Amino acid sequence: MTDLLPPAIADLASWSAWAPFTEAVVSAPTASGVYLVRVVNGPLVYVGMAGERRGRGLRGRLAVYRSGKAATSGLGEAALNRALADPTFVQARLDDLAAGRARTARGWAAAALTHTALAVRWATTPDRTAALSLERTVLLALTDQDLWNVAKPGTTRGTLDAGDA
Repeated sequence: MTDLLPPAIADLASWSAWAPFTEAVVSAPTASGVYLVRVVNGPLVYVGMAGERRGRGLRGRLAVYRSGKAATSGLGEAALNRALADPTFVQARLDDLAAGRARTARGWAAAALTHTALAVRWATTPDRTAALSLERTVLLALTDQDLWNVAKPGTTRGTLDAGDA
């Protein structure tokens, strides 16, 4: 995979190489950190963070997305919204229903992440506080990017997703 990391954030941390989302879920570290997401060989689309997650850190946060449990937060919601706007994805789900292969909302959310063909890279941080700070710095550096993030710098992040604590 080509690098495609915007120069504005390249020097902010020691970033891993890009990995397909399915590989990142099992290879990401269990430490706190920030993750960057792009459509494979495309532009950066999402910036997220993970706290300690009961010892699972970045890997735990990505696994929550893969499982479909985060269909209404962060990257999971963004990927599901885009998949539901794609007639190919919706038709495949309708074909599943017609064939008697109904899925749960979690199943649809997990399928949306696979359908979107994402790549991930990350940087670890010592703790949740440092991850929040790095995430904010990255988002500020990318204010000109059309990211999927709902919470942007200058807005109130409010409380973290339940899975980020």
